Amino acid sequence: MSSIKKRMELLRERMKAEQIDYYLIPTADYHNSEYVSDYFKVREFLSGFTGSNGSLVISQKEAGLWTDGRYFIQAEKELEGSGIILFRMLEEGVPTIQEYLEKQMREGQTLGFDGRVVNSAYGKKLEQALKTKNIKFCYKKDLADSLWMDRPAIPAHPVMILPENICGQSVKEKLAQVRETMEQENCQAHIVSKLDDLMWLFNIRGGDVECNPVALSYGFFTMTECYLFLQKEAVSEELRKYAEEYGITLMDYNEIENFLQEFPYMDYQSRNTGNEQKIHILFDDKNVNYSLYRILQEKAELVNKENPTEKLKAKKNPVELAQMQEIYLKDSAAVTKFIYWLKKNIGKMEITEYSAAMYLDNLRKEMEGFLDLSFPTISGYKENAAMMHYEATAKDHKELKPEGMLLVDSGGQYVGGTTDVTRTIVLGEISQEVKEHFTAVAVGMLNLSNAHFLYGCTGRNLDILAREPLWNKGIDYKCGTGHGIGYILNVHEGPQNIRWRYSEDAKEAVLEEGMILSDEPGVYIEGSHGIRTENVIVVRKGEKNGDGQFMHFDTLTYVPIDLDAIDTAYMQPKDIERLNVYHKAVYEKISPLLEEEEREWLAEVTRPVS
Repeated sequence: MSSIKKRMELLRERMKAEQIDYYLIPTADYHNSEYVSDYFKVREFLSGFTGSNGSLVISQKEAGLWTDGRYFIQAEKELEGSGIILFRMLEEGVPTIQEYLEKQMREGQTLGFDGRVVNSAYGKKLEQALKTKNIKFCYKKDLADSLWMDRPAIPAHPVMILPENICGQSVKEKLAQVRETMEQENCQAHIVSKLDDLMWLFNIRGGDVECNPVALSYGFFTMTECYLFLQKEAVSEELRKYAEEYGITLMDYNEIENFLQEFPYMDYQSRNTGNEQKIHILFDDKNVNYSLYRILQEKAELVNKENPTEKLKAKKNPVELAQMQEIYLKDSAAVTKFIYWLKKNIGKMEITEYSAAMYLDNLRKEMEGFLDLSFPTISGYKENAAMMHYEATAKDHKELKPEGMLLVDSGGQYVGGTTDVTRTIVLGEISQEVKEHFTAVAVGMLNLSNAHFLYGCTGRNLDILAREPLWNKGIDYKCGTGHGIGYILNVHEGPQNIRWRYSEDAKEAVLEEGMILSDEPGVYIEGSHGIRTENVIVVRKGEKNGDGQFMHFDTLTYVPIDLDAIDTAYMQPKDIERLNVYHKAVYEKISPLLEEEEREWLAEVTRPVS
């Protein structure tokens, strides 16, 4: 921890020199991406906390780290001895960062942050909250840059153009849909900063964020013009020709601020309408960074709405769905092969959390069309599985023994889809309590995947189906039940999700036909065990009658649920039937993709239970 303390001291010296009293460091890049490249891991560099979500606030007197329930155990361990206070988000009595700053900051003090890594919605919220104390904002300073001597470079990789036959829609068609929304909102321009939205819109993919096939980019559109800002390393001659074909003007990524400063907003308005008023620009304040927002608010009237691309890409078209169904069967077969290998070899050879993860990763890498993992594989044994996003490394891992359970959460990026699946695998003797918890998780997962509901429901209406078996036992898991999943894109995609907690800041969307979500209840007992069973499901239309349009889910994931941890004493007849129906489908769909020995084993582990 000496290096962490030294970095904090140096940062405080910089703050003093810049007359900054409090400095905020979120976990973000310039596009509010969930996962960020090493260049943007400033919070990790300064605090030592490696989780994918967390914000650091530093003053001369103290420092605090805010993170969510997925990371409480991990953060406590990684922050030990650093002097940084852990603030457990959403726990009773724990202030938000905004509340903390409101209370701690004094009249006329200065709050500093890099405005490129703070989204404008949050920046505006801080402005409002700190207004009464006349707090000044210093948002053009990346104070860590001069301290981080060996800071990695900003990633820059060539862009890949997807074949139109696996996209289902052309760029021309997608741009027309976006401009239709612009017209409905009476907007003459639209800025898009969200990377997966831009990749989907232009039918391209990149490699600038680990596990997310996206390129660092910005988009700016009018009703007749289309500008795409990319790093020069991303642009090939093929991409130039592609852009020209679709009327896309390619610009340098680093010129976005100058472009927005110099764009002729008034002239543009007058030459189209003869009206000298400011033009209206459609933008999503949760994804456009604060620095760009401050430029735009001076130049134009801003219309704050969700990017139309977000909902458009969330509803997978028939071509995308067909590709996803095929890739999920192949991916499920790879995971099934992994479980067979693990069960067969545990206790006979040395296997660790890390080597098990590498074995599964290699099975995926051998598959046709493999691009990357969709996130680093989580492989947690026994008590390590209680840390939801635990990641074993080559240097730090546990050896697996023929006892307890291993939780493996993994996924792949393929030309044809993005996958995500979790199974908790029994390696030997487990307690009755663990069996009770495992069975409740399986029942909850199957409850949700078998839901029938009226159109108009959001995930918040359905979350109870997954949690009820656990809530009935006084148990909860401190995360959502489900997230959207992209198409050869981010493994976490909005706006659709499944969670119970209401929040003004959280996105919520009606579940539309073609939306894909995860279904992943769990139990996490600190110091003992962790259980998660995750399938991926797709929203479908069902019967329509006088009561409305009914909806249901189809399952994409077909991987056996470990019967060694199922106790039917904790199940109702309908639960047993659902498990048996699911396992029958697993065998029918996956067995043709397995070797003879694996098929014989699969028949046994998917046998009907009673």
